[in-house]
Amino acid sequence: QVQLVESGGGLVQAGGSLRLSCAASGRTFSSYVMGWFRQAPGKEREFVGGISRTGSTTSYADSVRGRFTISRDNAKNTVYLQMNSLKPEDTAVYYCAADLNPRLWAPSDFGSWGQGTQVTVSS
Repeated sequence: QVQLVESGGGLVQAGGSLRLSCAASGRTFSSYVMGWFRQAPGKEREFVGGISRTGSTTSYADSVRGRFTISRDNAKNTVYLQMNSLKPEDTAVYYCAADLNPRLWAPSDFGSWGQGTQVTVSS
């Protein structure tokens, strides 16, 4: 399995931006489909965005489409989540996840997870 470490979270005002990074260990990063998920207090973990192995295909949750952008740099073993126009409802712990062949963009389809990074958006 791949080891994942997220960074870049923090406190930001509504309307602001943050860029999350997820660094992966190992030499097979380009073999993994990557996803970003989030979990707010008292809520289930939900899909935010996902990216194919080469980065040619991306997918987003309706709640973030047009505001968030996922990208990856396979030479640096890193996936990013650029978050713009942040809203208080974006407050959550953000996780990156990896899987060789996820069936769908559901948390149960991903086998490797980072420890998460807190994002707090103040109103």
